Amino acid sequence: MKFILMMNGSKADVEGYLSWNESDRQAHFEFLARFQRSLRESGEFVATQPLASPDEAKVVHAGANGIPATDGIFPEAKEFLLGYWIVEVASPERAYEIAGELSAGPGPAGVPTNMPIEVRRLVTPGSQGGQ
Repeated sequence: MKFILMMNGSKADVEGYLSWNESDRQAHFEFLARFQRSLRESGEFVATQPLASPDEAKVVHAGANGIPATDGIFPEAKEFLLGYWIVEVASPERAYEIAGELSAGPGPAGVPTNMPIEVRRLVTPGSQGGQ
């Protein structure tokens, strides 16, 4: 089963992260590198990709005559995708364990961030709910 683990946050979350001191940010990056290495070694890693700054995000919808219309950058209160990981695991419970580990990543002074991680199964042909 494949699952996507999504880390969402607000502009305030990003600004808070940017206010961390350099050693705390470095510790978090080292955690993420170990986390990803562990997933690769277990064979559960499928994909992740760094995302551009939220300041570059746009909401697009169909405008007049099919011309795309954008809503500009996300407002302060709206959440947006900060990062994602796709994993292939034997059960939903394993995906939840991995998400819990990711959520426990270190923040300032090593205190876990407890960042909420949304876990969703990827629907593929032949899987329940697939086409």
